[in-house]
Amino acid sequence: MATTDRQATTLALAHALSAAERGLAVIPLSRTKLPALRSPHRDDPDPAPCHGECGRFGHGVYDASTDPARIRELFAAAPWATGYGIACGLPPHHLIGIDLDTKSGTDSSAALRELALRHLFTIPPTVVVLTPSGGRHLWLTGPPEVVVPNSAGRLAPGIDIRGAGGYLVGPGSRTDHGVYSTAPGTAHIVPARCPRALLRLLLPPPRTHHSAPPSAGGHGQGLVQFVLAAHEGQRNTRLFWAACRAYEDGIGPALVDPLVEAALNTGLTEREARATIASAARMTGHRP
Repeated sequence: MATTDRQATTLALAHALSAAERGLAVIPLSRTKLPALRSPHRDDPDPAPCHGECGRFGHGVYDASTDPARIRELFAAAPWATGYGIACGLPPHHLIGIDLDTKSGTDSSAALRELALRHLFTIPPTVVVLTPSGGRHLWLTGPPEVVVPNSAGRLAPGIDIRGAGGYLVGPGSRTDHGVYSTAPGTAHIVPARCPRALLRLLLPPPRTHHSAPPSAGGHGQGLVQFVLAAHEGQRNTRLFWAACRAYEDGIGPALVDPLVEAALNTGLTEREARATIASAARMTGHRP
């Protein structure tokens, strides 16, 4: 490996460890901004879904960690890494990334300002990362029970969203196009809370409501099973997502008790479960 590449890897590891100290889970990235470690299942003829349960590295954002020892192991396994990714949607920050792109030929910053005026919100002072192409990443935090999905251009042309299951390229990372850096004056700011009006825009559009509330039926049972399959660290987010879908489909009231029972089976308390379901009801415009 060239000396410059070794230096880039050393710097990337240092930046990644610094981010981890702030509670941000990280993974090593290559110069292409993709996870540096390839899937250990890439040669399997019929791979089963695996998010790291096999114990090996190479599961992308599911490898992300704040543990310094594990981070060093990840970078040792990928000595060609020149950057690091920060996983979104994980505690304690539940990071949401607003990616204001410049490559689409649209003014994404103006589009965000227009959205803010139309929906009456203001982006508070927060961490801003400058990309080599002239774009910007705004770091915001979301409520722990809300699952913000990744999207590209859905909010507005040139605006991509990095949410649960996604990652942001961390400042200090070196790519084929240059270095990511923190905007002056924002390096040590704590990521700001996402405005509620913006958060509503980031969630999936509500489904069409039924004219009459049906019984929970098969769809309701599917939502209950979705909650029952939650691992530790996913319980609140899965419950919130399932409750949102239930209220959007008009079966929220009928499914409250089955969802609470499923949440109890995953280890949540009844108080936590009912609070999360009530939050989902409010978020979808219903009275809990």
